[in-house]
This record gives sequence, structure tokens and C-alpha cells, in this order.
Amino acid sequence: MFFPRLRRHAKWMFLFLALVFALGFVGFGVGAGGIGFGDVIRNAGGGGGPSVSDAEKRVLDNPKDAQAFRDLSTAQQAAGNTDGAIEALQNYVQLRPKNTDVLRELAALYLQQATAAQQRAQILQARSDYLAPGAIRDTIFQIGGSPIQPDPITNAVSTRYETQISAAASEIQTASAQAVEQYRRIAEIQPKDPSVQLELASAAQSANDVATTIAAYKAFLKLAPNDPTAPEVRRILKQIQRFGQTG
Repeated sequence: MFFPRLRRHAKWMFLFLALVFALGFVGFGVGAGGIGFGDVIRNAGGGGGPSVSDAEKRVLDNPKDAQAFRDLSTAQQAAGNTDGAIEALQNYVQLRPKNTDVLRELAALYLQQATAAQQRAQILQARSDYLAPGAIRDTIFQIGGSPIQPDPITNAVSTRYETQISAAASEIQTASAQAVEQYRRIAEIQPKDPSVQLELASAAQSANDVATTIAAYKAFLKLAPNDPTAPEVRRILKQIQRFGQTG
């Protein structure tokens, strides 16, 4: 689990998540051959697309029109509604399950969702640590790990923040797992493409899915043993196998 003890380990966990996202998707250039995270954001900002209301009307009028759902997703992205964009692409995938470009786009949206939850959790953690009444005092003046005079107001505020942080952590895990699922579908469609295995491994690494990460990295090395990234993949794979985790 990413967050076994939120109050004590939250800062380190969020740092770990940030590093994983950076290493997995920037270091290896994941998505360079398809629709990546940045591409989704850039494409969403382009002009000339349909409005959300127009796209929704088209979907209602043509519920079997896959392109209508993709256009709705584009409109939702332009409006900053990631959840709505994901829902629209989910409907598209039901109609066109083998469109790998759309599966990549859907995976990128899930990663965007996970990143937003991560940022929200970081803000909540900072508020819990520094804005709760008496939080600094209770941290400094302790005996045996407990505040000298527990502050009920501080306890209530901290509990509320911990609940919100836990919810954000759950959202991070769920969204990351969904991103992995999309890359797994792409790998099933394109089993001989080594870049897909690298994308799957990186997505699984961000989700701390050890088994999938190892399997995908091994598949990548089998398909492209002489690829320029192979030495780094071997190093990461050796580290994961040694320590049993992706971080």
C-alpha cells in the first residue's frame, strides 16, 4: 500500500509519487509515439472544437457514434473537466475497443487525474501540518511521542484533513491502476511493439504494481534487447527485483 500511515509518512510518499511520475514518463519519453500527457493538454486548448453542450447533444442524438464521444471528450478537456473527458472516452472505447490512440489518450487522462489528486493531497498535508491550531506546538512539545496537552481542536482538524488525504490517496491509486489497464489493453493489441511494453512498465511503476512492472520490462527487453534504453531498463529491473518495490 502507498499510504500505510498517512500522518507519519505522507510527505515521503508524495515525493516518491512525484519521482515515479517524472522518471517513468519523462525519463523514458513514454507516449512519444502516440498521444501523451502533454499532448492531451495542448490538443484540448486548440480552437475550433465543439462546445460541451453541442457535443453532448450530438452524443444524445447518436449514442452509437464513437467519434461523437471523442469530440465530447475533447470539449470536456478544453473546459477543464477531466472526469467528464474520461467518461466520454470510456464510452468511445466500448464502441471502438482497439483504437490504441484513444486508449493512450484515456491513459493520459487517468494520469492527469492522479496528478491532480496528488497535488490536492500535498496541499491538504501542508494545511494539516501548519495551519491546524496548535499543530506546531504539539509537534515540538511531546513526551513519549504524545503531546503534553492534547488539543481537541487540533485533533479534530487533523482528523478531518487525514480523511481528505486518505480519499485523495485512494483516488491516486485508482486512477493510476486505470492508466495501467489502458496500456495493458494496448499491449494485447500490439504484443510485438516494444515501446508499448515500456509504456505499460512505466505506468505500472507509477502505480506501484510490481508484478506488471517486472513482466512488462522483461517483455520489452525480449523484444528490443539492443534498444538504447535497454541498459537503464535492466538497471531498474534489477533494482525492483532486488527490493521488491518500484520506488
